[in-house]
Amino acid sequence: MTATAQSFNGNLKKALAGLRRIDLEGLRWRVFDAKGQVLGRLASQISTVVQGKDKPTYTPNHDEGDMCIVINAKDVCVTGRKLTDKFYRWHTGYIGHLKERSLKDQMAKDPTEVIRKAVLRMLPRNKLRDDRDRKLRIFAGSEHPFGDRPIEPYEMPPRQVRELRPRVRRAMIRAQKKAEQQEQGLSTYKRKGKKEEEVDAEGGELE
Repeated sequence: MTATAQSFNGNLKKALAGLRRIDLEGLRWRVFDAKGQVLGRLASQISTVVQGKDKPTYTPNHDEGDMCIVINAKDVCVTGRKLTDKFYRWHTGYIGHLKERSLKDQMAKDPTEVIRKAVLRMLPRNKLRDDRDRKLRIFAGSEHPFGDRPIEPYEMPPRQVRELRPRVRRAMIRAQKKAEQQEQGLSTYKRKGKKEEEVDAEGGELE
């Protein structure tokens, strides 16, 4: 056991589990920093590297992927309302025991499982899937016990945001103006209704 592994504060047994079954000769150790990264985009890059698709020697029936170390899993980001709307469901085997857990609760319980499930669901379901899963090491914080390995940081490709087409841009502007007009119409309707109620109340007092 190396000094880096001994100084690791996390679950060392879980971090080193299954390494003996992996032929580490010739493999690269790629480090992914999940801080501020979108979950789906990060998982797609990890699945590409863990399968070896970034190599010119890639063959579908051979496991040529590299070791993937993911750090800062607790700081991964999601878009939209996935924190509250996305659920993980499983069945215990007993009648009526269908369990579910929201993404927000899963991030609080174990953020490493969020990235692991996202990557595994992008891998082909064949005999190589378990071997590729062993090459994936995910940590919630910035520490990991593989500091003595020849680590190569992985640079995420820049996110390309396409410009909206003129027709789409005009449609969005029209929809925004329509929503503003509807809000203004509701506000004027409410004001008219209040004024009519006040007039009726004053007339009732005079009678």
